[in-house]
Amino acid sequence: MARTESSRRERLVHELVRRGIRDATVLDALRQIPRERFVEEALGGEAYRDAALPIGDKQTISQPYIVARMSELAEPDGTGRVLEIGTGSGYQAAVLARLFALVYSVERIARLSHEARRVLRELGFENVHLKIFDGGYGWSEFAPYRAILITAAVPDVPPPLLEQLEDGGRLIAPIGPAGPEEEQVLVRYRKRGTAVSREEHGRCRFVPLRGRFGWTE
Repeated sequence: MARTESSRRERLVHELVRRGIRDATVLDALRQIPRERFVEEALGGEAYRDAALPIGDKQTISQPYIVARMSELAEPDGTGRVLEIGTGSGYQAAVLARLFALVYSVERIARLSHEARRVLRELGFENVHLKIFDGGYGWSEFAPYRAILITAAVPDVPPPLLEQLEDGGRLIAPIGPAGPEEEQVLVRYRKRGTAVSREEHGRCRFVPLRGRFGWTE
């Protein structure tokens, strides 16, 4: 079984390369992390399909391409702190844990946070720290962050998150309307002093961020 899962991960990596992912450290992280551990057992056979999958509470585990693309846009170098808004299954946090020194991840749904913590601990990730809270406020205690990833659709970047980004840091977020058939634009912001630049990196589809700076129910 282990060899089978390893082969499936390798095929997935080849598909990501075909789709344009180039960062070797990102590809290696996806090659090593068992995505099947972050989905329901009944969906284990779908774990290495390049698609989002349901994880309950109207949430999803992002498709591997989006996980890889957001990680690549964060420009990881193995150092620094990264903040994730929307822990979900914990899979993106696991990937980031291979790419940054420390990962801080905020999730508003307690069940998802508890389950992600269990899986991450079982897999031996000790550099991931989780918090149950409204993600729009970030996690100021450990700021500033080298990179911030928002893994849910937002109407705009929550101001507290830009404040928690270090000078030269990158913030990656899906910006746009929320809804089952809606798409967003994947945007990378880069902070330099008081200036913030903006780059668009294609269309994407995420569940909405809920809370003070997100979308209402």
